[in-house]
Amino acid sequence: MVSEEVEMAIEIAKEGMEDALDHLNKELLKIRTGKASPGMLSGLMVEYYGNPSPLNQVANVSTSDSRTITIQPWEKSMLAPIEQSIFAANLGLTPMNDGEIIRINIPPLTEERRILLVKHAKHLGEEGKISLRSTRHKALDTIKKAVKDGYPEDAGKRKDDEIDKLTHEYGDKIDKIVELKEKDIMTV
Repeated sequence: MVSEEVEMAIEIAKEGMEDALDHLNKELLKIRTGKASPGMLSGLMVEYYGNPSPLNQVANVSTSDSRTITIQPWEKSMLAPIEQSIFAANLGLTPMNDGEIIRINIPPLTEERRILLVKHAKHLGEEGKISLRSTRHKALDTIKKAVKDGYPEDAGKRKDDEIDKLTHEYGDKIDKIVELKEKDIMTV
């Protein structure tokens, strides 16, 4: 019974670390790199018949070239609410409505803005690592409790090492993801 708890704690730790990676990837998608990407508008909610709905459920969001995002609403009546939600989100983007579709030109980033975005990406990476450490701490606590309840001490030590190895592995993955995003942001 105690060994099942330990195995379950390790599985939960793996899932928690995967979730931290997924969350980091989603957050990094929202950071502008100077290239147009539909992911830049991924968290945008639009008022649709009185209910807030994700933008991608009321319109087709795509890129027509490396500097332009196009938004084709399913209904023409949605043009104004989509525009309003883009302004309200304060993304620093200006939508242009031609009566059929909305176009958003992505201005090139200044060097100063790129440096700020890199700092933000690194901060998100640190938050991901904090999440990893928190997950690790919970798993180690479960293992310590299991050892007190009769789980063999040497097996507990091996499980501790396994958790530490997992944490280190996922920390390296976070570093690589942030490094790639940094390179992407700094590329002119």
